Amino acid sequence: MSWSLGNYWYLFLLLLLPLLASFLIRFLKWRKKKRDLFAASQFHDHLFEKNSGFTKFFPALYLLGTLFLIFSIIDLLNGSEEVKSNQKLNNVIFMLDVSNSMNAEDIEPSRLVEAKNLMIQTMQKMNNDKIGIVIFAGQATSIMPLTTDYSSAETYVTGIETNSMKIQGTDFLKGMQAAAEKFKNVSKGSRKVILLSDGEDNEGNDNAAIRLANKEGITITSVGIGSDEGAPVPEYTAGQLMGYKSDINGNTVISKRQTEALNKLAGSTGGTYIDGNNINEAPDRIIEAINKKSSGSETLVKSQNANHYYQYFLAVSILFFFLIYIFNPKNDFNV
Repeated sequence: MSWSLGNYWYLFLLLLLPLLASFLIRFLKWRKKKRDLFAASQFHDHLFEKNSGFTKFFPALYLLGTLFLIFSIIDLLNGSEEVKSNQKLNNVIFMLDVSNSMNAEDIEPSRLVEAKNLMIQTMQKMNNDKIGIVIFAGQATSIMPLTTDYSSAETYVTGIETNSMKIQGTDFLKGMQAAAEKFKNVSKGSRKVILLSDGEDNEGNDNAAIRLANKEGITITSVGIGSDEGAPVPEYTAGQLMGYKSDINGNTVISKRQTEALNKLAGSTGGTYIDGNNINEAPDRIIEAINKKSSGSETLVKSQNANHYYQYFLAVSILFFFLIYIFNPKNDFNV
């Protein structure tokens, strides 16, 4: 049989027993001294109520009652066991496209705001997975390491803008390189990337990004933001709208979601493509996708089904205090 203490820190309460014993002894001496000052000992039987011989045990009952009360707080356990549990834990990097085309407003209020809201709502549905954030355009950088601090992650997401990246354009390879760097010390079975983008790759490096992801054991869940009809790309200076992006001929550029490219990135790495325009359904689908091929990690945990014996100690403590109450209703030692 295996015995253990449920709340072993409460063992320090046992230090109260010597203090309580010292208090009882001092009280009894003080009581006797007061009686002797009031009258000589030969007159005590006539002046004070006669008590039963049981009252002499009251100090011991107080100490025993307190002792068993402390034991009930400490809680003796028996029968706990170690159980192996297989848990699915992922390391997830949100790879967010912050190129200027993400300012397009075919999804209200904009593609970037939609992507950021998707990230936050997905994080709110996650439990023990570690998450990190990589932003990319013509270059890429990690703005948050892998962590389970979801509150801090939401703060990082809120501050992301398209001007967070100085070199514009869209290069999936740069983003994947930054993600792979963050996965250096992570087992390949749990490397997941959630790519949020409109799918436009100005550099044409989508195939190279796929090769790198497969080499590093990274599964991509691509989330397409934007409409297939597209919208013009606003151009801002110091937060002020200056117009819309145009080509060399002066024609307004219409940016469209490249669903085929995003499907290719996901399918070629064993991942899933998700329509990010439906913010009510997309977060659940993202969670489902990253858990689909999660690697399990075997952990050893202590069962909480142990037998508790605090109630027996509590019952004995109550019995001692009940005896004191019954035989000494005035709550007085009277000795």
